[in-house]
Amino acid sequence: MAGKRRFGRVRQLPSGRYQARYLGPDGVDRPAPNTFASKTDADQWLVLKEAEIRRGEWIDPDAGRVPFEVFAKQWIDDRVLKPRTEGLYRGLLRNHLLPTFGNFDLVDIREADVRRWRKERLGVVGQSTVAKAYQLLKSILNTAVDDELIRRNPCRIKGAGVPDTPERQMIPLGKVIEILAKTPERYRALVLLGTFASLRWGELAALRRRHLDLEAGLVRVEGAIAELDGGKLVEDTPKSRAGRRVVSIPAEIIPDLRAHLDKFAEEGPDGRVFVGPKGGPLRRSGFRRIWNKVRKDVDLPDLHFHDLRHVGNTLAATTGASLKELMARMGHASTRAALIYQHATQDRDRAIAEALGEAFKIARDGGKPRKGTKKRSGTQRARKPKRS
Repeated sequence: MAGKRRFGRVRQLPSGRYQARYLGPDGVDRPAPNTFASKTDADQWLVLKEAEIRRGEWIDPDAGRVPFEVFAKQWIDDRVLKPRTEGLYRGLLRNHLLPTFGNFDLVDIREADVRRWRKERLGVVGQSTVAKAYQLLKSILNTAVDDELIRRNPCRIKGAGVPDTPERQMIPLGKVIEILAKTPERYRALVLLGTFASLRWGELAALRRRHLDLEAGLVRVEGAIAELDGGKLVEDTPKSRAGRRVVSIPAEIIPDLRAHLDKFAEEGPDGRVFVGPKGGPLRRSGFRRIWNKVRKDVDLPDLHFHDLRHVGNTLAATTGASLKELMARMGHASTRAALIYQHATQDRDRAIAEALGEAFKIARDGGKPRKGTKKRSGTQRARKPKRS
């Protein structure tokens, strides 16, 4: 028999258990998701449900009956993302999230499901990939919470979304000279700018002649090219607002850059600085074979092209440049870095470039410093920089 009460109703089922029902704010009569062993338990559940409604925290229990696959794909579609970021998200979703959660309704994904999924993935792929997939899952379900489809995000594993990125190896400048010697002539300027101007691969691939002012010794970073799965090239803005920057070039590498422009770059102000052997756009996939041979020849089989940028950043730090100047030169993608960039001066950046050029010249000439060049003392060395 149904119990009389101010809010909701309780009745005993033929099984002997008790069912609680209530009229939701949407006017729909709803049962509790579970039955109860006693009438007291059912009454208590209704008390809590009434308080939840009064606080304005009630969520339609049927709202989360949305397949995770449908919601996740729409989540990506609704966002303005960089092409490579969108490709990364779709790949993580397809390869790591949908096989487990694709047929789940949002409301049915529990913390235990997420823990089991993570443990299984860690046994199959690297920690960094799992961390990125976990962070994507967490972001998608955060939106489901914001949209009042679910009450609580089940992604609650502390530190699970932080990739365990290994420290980039720091190679001596002498190794950069070896790399230059082993690199085909067409790509030596690529190595020089990647190292001594701290440019990323996508920024290098997007360079046009008009971005280089060799008289003033400057390179303007205004764009970046992303190579998506399937080989499609997409030209876009740099990685972040801080990525749009003007970087001073060491005078010692400018003759090499002039020679490159004369011999390999496309004609005209809008001509590409770096092109492939057949005149097409520079592709990371096409360069990989060349790079693999170079790093094998210099006995650094695990060296990534991006490690050259790390070399340049580290050398810049040893010049005594302040953190503000370094962040501006590197184009770091953070609010703090963008703010710092606004206050960095071009004159100081020129001093950094000159010091980099001096280090390059010493290494190229066999370790002999210019006359009058003073060796920096240990107390003058800058702090070890963070990873770029």
